[in-house]
Amino acid sequence: MSKLDMTIMTSGTISCKTDQDLISEHRKMLPAVIDSILQKIDDKSCFAHIGDQPIHFSTSVHEMIEKFREVLFPGYFSKEKLDGANLKYSMGQTVSQLHDILAEQITHVLRHDCLRYGQACSECESNGYKVALKTIERIPLLRNILSEDVRAAYEGDPAAKSHDEVIFSYPGLYAITVYRIAHILHELKVPQLPRIMTEHAHSRTGIDIHPGATIGQRFVIDHGTGIVIGETSLIGDNVRIYQNVTIGALSLPPGAGEKLRDAKRHPTIENDVIVYSGATILGGDTVIGAGSVIGGNVWLTQSIPPETKVFIEVPKLIYRYQH
Repeated sequence: MSKLDMTIMTSGTISCKTDQDLISEHRKMLPAVIDSILQKIDDKSCFAHIGDQPIHFSTSVHEMIEKFREVLFPGYFSKEKLDGANLKYSMGQTVSQLHDILAEQITHVLRHDCLRYGQACSECESNGYKVALKTIERIPLLRNILSEDVRAAYEGDPAAKSHDEVIFSYPGLYAITVYRIAHILHELKVPQLPRIMTEHAHSRTGIDIHPGATIGQRFVIDHGTGIVIGETSLIGDNVRIYQNVTIGALSLPPGAGEKLRDAKRHPTIENDVIVYSGATILGGDTVIGAGSVIGGNVWLTQSIPPETKVFIEVPKLIYRYQH
């Protein structure tokens, strides 16, 4: 071995040892830092979840949603080919697995709230399986509704080459699918899980739909990134919304949260409305009449009658030519 090779090897060894010594010195400081954190752990002005039932999901919410999609769109997201030979067996197994996963998820959130907030016994496990079954029973109807969402997206988008493309690749349909499942759970009074599901879809698509919103059939989200639809929004049939649209609440004064928690705070969008990109529609008393068109970047906090078009005046463009 040459002297150069020996020098390189020795230098590398010294460097690694030095790094290890530095890491060790840093780690020696951790106990003091941990003690300082523990000293403040009981600070009532902050939040902690110590000694309470954890919300532990043995199967991730993402995996549960994917199992739902296998059932809602048979053959599209299955791991094996479906045909007449295995359809009944495969779908039976998938639905059975979905039921058990969903029942366990619901049981966890029911038990968490029961123990953490000192509620009367709600027979968590029994109700978990009961609600899971009620949800599964609504899948045939849910499939019909989602099929209309797919058709509406395809019919209104020349860029869509097929219904399959919409199902496989459109983030708007993914967000709507998750919302429609979560909305059923919300209606069945399941705590936390519906919001966890829609926030998962939000993180994946940039589309934030509260599970409490009420949305009609043939709903289309085009592109979708940046869309917000609040909890008490009412949206009719055949509505199309483009990216960066907010259907939200007006700003509230301090302390108004509890007073208005169950009040209608978000707009009503009637049938056959189009809302273009960047529009903001706010307020529980705001009603967008049927057949109306809301142009891009419009800001609305008041109602408009049916068959109304609202646009911002075309801005004046200034051209400065460089010589």
